Amino acid sequence: MKFEWLIVGAGFTGSTLAERIATQLQQRVLLVDRRDHIGGNAYDYTDTNGTLVHKYGPHIFHTNSAKVWNYLSLFTEWRPYEHHVMAVVDGQTVPVPFNLNSLDRLFHDACARKLEGMLAADYGYGTKVPILKLRENPNQQVRQLADFIYQKIFYGYTLKQWELRPEDLSPSVTGRVPVSISRDDRYFDDTHQAMPQLGYTALFNRMLAHSNIEVALGTDYREVLGSIPANRVIFTGPIDQFFDYVHGPLPYRSLRFEFTSLPQEWYQEVGTVNYPNDHQFTRITEQKHLTGQTLRTTMLVKEFPVQYAPGENEPYYPIPRECNHELLARYLGDARKLKGTVLFAGRLADYQYYNMDQAVGHALKLFKDICQND
Repeated sequence: MKFEWLIVGAGFTGSTLAERIATQLQQRVLLVDRRDHIGGNAYDYTDTNGTLVHKYGPHIFHTNSAKVWNYLSLFTEWRPYEHHVMAVVDGQTVPVPFNLNSLDRLFHDACARKLEGMLAADYGYGTKVPILKLRENPNQQVRQLADFIYQKIFYGYTLKQWELRPEDLSPSVTGRVPVSISRDDRYFDDTHQAMPQLGYTALFNRMLAHSNIEVALGTDYREVLGSIPANRVIFTGPIDQFFDYVHGPLPYRSLRFEFTSLPQEWYQEVGTVNYPNDHQFTRITEQKHLTGQTLRTTMLVKEFPVQYAPGENEPYYPIPRECNHELLARYLGDARKLKGTVLFAGRLADYQYYNMDQAVGHALKLFKDICQND
């Protein structure tokens, strides 16, 4: 059977492109994934207690893009959900991102009010300030507060997550969780915040339920690349892997998960609790907060950041550093030499730290480019 397209990777990027090409261009797509399931790292499943579990860690959907929201709404109903995160600091739990409520929990009233006034005067209520920028404030008391937040919230967590200090990473990483000059305890402030009503796997099943799409799981794309008469290839895996690491491997961070089922209704007050300075793990997520299920048991997921080892674990996070971007540029040069016969897209292929909505948005943009160029 002839396929016009071979798409490698059945996560958000690959599945979005497969669905658009199949339904809008009426072209046949072979979608392959080396894992035994669709959905990439957003895959979820129901365990023996009935809990909907995110196998690869918590995935909370949020976006400001009406285009992405409306597109995904074709394939799922939504359950409104606003994620809340706490961090354990000196034996207390405080909201993250660090905000004025966090300030109140860690400092006595007079000190907290004074610091709040200084922050509001310098930055304004409702603003978000990257921690490294806050540490540059000319006011010594604000700098001392910034240093406190840096040490208690950012430094240990970043060191565990990346094996790097915050200042050794791109500002795009440290800026993802800024200090918030407000009392909004939500982790995200996007316009749309929700979870797929029946889970992510159900969403992907609906996306890929088209006669022009054939899915081959447990399949290495190299096994079919030569035998399938695909006119075009879209690759969403690691770009350095595609080129057999000819310039050397791009570094990634990976994760190890520890799942624990408990015979109690709840374990913690919010979806995720971070442990910046204690333990080897970075955070514990309680799945039922995310799924909204009513069960007598609960499921916890601990995350342990680890080094990425090809063939042993998954590459979760590109490491955004200037030296890595220089290596990436070499692979992007090789990609250009293919003159569009292979298109690269997604977090691993672009070596970019995308959220789920960003992955979908970039895929929709690439589809638009495909339509304009064909």
